[in-house]
Order: sequence, then C-alpha cells, then structure tokens
Amino acid sequence: MLSLRDPLHGFVRADRLEAALINSRPLQRLRFIHQLGLSYLVFPGAEHSRFSHVLGAMHLAGRVYDALAAKGNGLLDPAPDSRGRRLVRAAALLHDLGHAPFSHSAEDLFEEGLDHEEMTRRLFSLPEVEAIFTAEGNGLTPADVARLLSGKAQTPAERLSAQIVSGELDADKMDYLLRDSLYCGVRYGSYDLDRVLDTVVPLEDPETGVWGIGVEEGGVHAVEALVLARYYMFTQVYFNVTGKALELHLNEWLRESGRLWPADPAAFLQQDDVSVLTEIRREPGPHAAAIAQRAPYPLAYETREHLEAPDKAEFEAFLPELRRRFGASFILTSNSAKDPHRLGRSRVLVRRHDGSYEPMAEASNFIRYLTRIDRYRVYTPPALRAEVGAVLRSRFPND
Repeated sequence: MLSLRDPLHGFVRADRLEAALINSRPLQRLRFIHQLGLSYLVFPGAEHSRFSHVLGAMHLAGRVYDALAAKGNGLLDPAPDSRGRRLVRAAALLHDLGHAPFSHSAEDLFEEGLDHEEMTRRLFSLPEVEAIFTAEGNGLTPADVARLLSGKAQTPAERLSAQIVSGELDADKMDYLLRDSLYCGVRYGSYDLDRVLDTVVPLEDPETGVWGIGVEEGGVHAVEALVLARYYMFTQVYFNVTGKALELHLNEWLRESGRLWPADPAAFLQQDDVSVLTEIRREPGPHAAAIAQRAPYPLAYETREHLEAPDKAEFEAFLPELRRRFGASFILTSNSAKDPHRLGRSRVLVRRHDGSYEPMAEASNFIRYLTRIDRYRVYTPPALRAEVGAVLRSRFPND
C-alpha cells in the first residue's frame, strides 16, 4: 500500500496497518527527533531522524524474520502475511515512539521517573493508535506489540520474535550502525549485512532452554565485523568529545530551567527537537548559548579510554573536591561507559559445522580481547581550562 525510498535499503514497502501507523501523529513526530541528538553539530551530515531509522528497522525485522523462519523447522510461520511476521514488523516500526527530544541525549528527565520504553507503551494507548489497529490490524492489537517489546514473551516463537526487535542480533542494531555511519560520513559502522542475514539461525541455548538468534559458523567473521562496527561507532561517533559536551549543556539547561519531559502521552507528542531548540534560542544562559551558538565548553582533561575499576573509583572520589575548588557550575563531567562488544544480556551461540554450539565470545579470537569502554571527560569555561587541566594532570599523571 505504501512504498518509501530509503538510502540504505532501497524501497521500503508498508502494508495497510504499517502505512496507517506511519501516517499517524506519534510516528510523524519522529521526523523531528534527530537520531543522534546534537551530533549534527559535530557531523554535519547527521541530520537523519528517528523516523527514517524505524522504517529501516521495520524493513530489516522482516528480513531477519524471513531468514529465521526459513531455518526454524516450523518455529516461525514463513508466510509473508503471517501474524508473527506482521507483529515483528509493527513492533520494530513502533519501538522508538517514546524517545524524548534529541533521543538519548537527555532521556533521564521524564516526569514520574519514566523512561522512553514506558512512554512508548503509553503512546500505544492513544485513541488514534488503537483506532488504527482496530481498522487495519487484522487481529493484531497494541497490547500484542507492547507484550513483544516488554521482554516477557513466553513461547519459543514469541521469545525468538522479541529477539528480532530487541536482542543480541536485532534489526535495531543492524539498521542504526549502517544508517549512522552513512549520515555521519564515516566508515566505522560498515559490515556485511547480507552475510549476517544469510547465516543467522534460530538456536535453543542448551544451558537455559531459551530460543535466540545465533549464527552458523560461516557467519562468524560477518558478526565480528558487526561487533567491531558497533565498537568503533561508540568510540568515534557516539562518544565523540564535542558531542558529549553538547549533551552535557543540554542536560544542564533542562535541569536549571526545571524542564521535564511530560509523562502524559498527549502532552509528550508536542515535544520535539524543534520545540526545544526554539526555547533554547530564547534563553540567555551559558548552556543555552553553548548549543545555540555551537560554543560548548572546551575539554580540560580526559582519562584513558579503558579505565580500570580502582582508577575509576579514585577519579570519581576526587570530583567533589574539584567542584568545590572551581565551582560546580563550571565543571561539567561526562562518563562514557559501554560494553559495545557485548551484543546483549544473553550470549550469541555459533552452530559449528559438526552441529555443536559454541559461544560467540569463544568462537571469535578477537572479540574475547575487547574490553569495556569507560572514560571520564571534564569540560570547563575557556578561562578555567588550563588551570583545571593542570590540577587533574598533576593528580592523575598516568591518565
């Protein structure tokens, strides 16, 4: 019923339900939410939105489903219009509805302590969304999608379907790595998507009895490339030094002005990057100016990229003294911490040519040596940069 051109995937096709959801207010709002927050002020091409990402995720969710259904011995219904396939695609399309303005940049500032997953579930209850499912769902309901996204699936088929949308080798990661790399003008996020899709296979973990997405032995190197792509996208793009500074300014501006993202879904729909930027441009404070004029505080000091736990604890213990000495409002700190080489909470299994299983972390010679990214950065106004940097370097000379 609807065909949309995508720079990654070519034509993305949508059925009647998907087309109606795409044209709904909650989905159209995502056109005005930057996929990478304020990173477009660092990477000029990073103007892409959550809207284009969820279209790509929906498209890839269908491809992953088809690949698994072809090898699942009836676990998933392979029919193009099967209920399971339609549910997976709808869930992938809707999974990011609840993202606040600038995506992950300030996602901890919801009223009532919500997160974007809970806001997504609340948006499902809007009369507009419920009416679309009633008219075009052909048996699917918002509750079905919410259950799939909740991680509370019970049957093997439901568990496997949930993994397609949010899991160790999910359509979300597969799309955002390629999409973010393309729009940022970097090559770090590139990997062999077709080879990954050709070698994914549904596997039951012999230790837990839980079904998940594994990979055939011939696809190990393709998954390695995906893992490395994710690793470098975090180090080079998502944790970019200037991008993190802008993110800190946004959070400080929101806190100082007492702004929280609404918990009411109808009110939340009125908030997007455009509405927030309009307010920021009217504010005279230093944090608003840092964003509006692209003039963030400069970096005064950064630790090594892979802090050990004792070194991290020592650095964190010194921060209160630093803030007392120079003023808390003049010391902005970011902690970029992630295990991007770990694809999720569960392990990814490799099915070897002899039929035996092996965890990906053991099958890959290099993944086992990748370590957690854990780095602190300290930003200050230009006038304090040299002094603060000197204090930190004298206190932590090995970093």
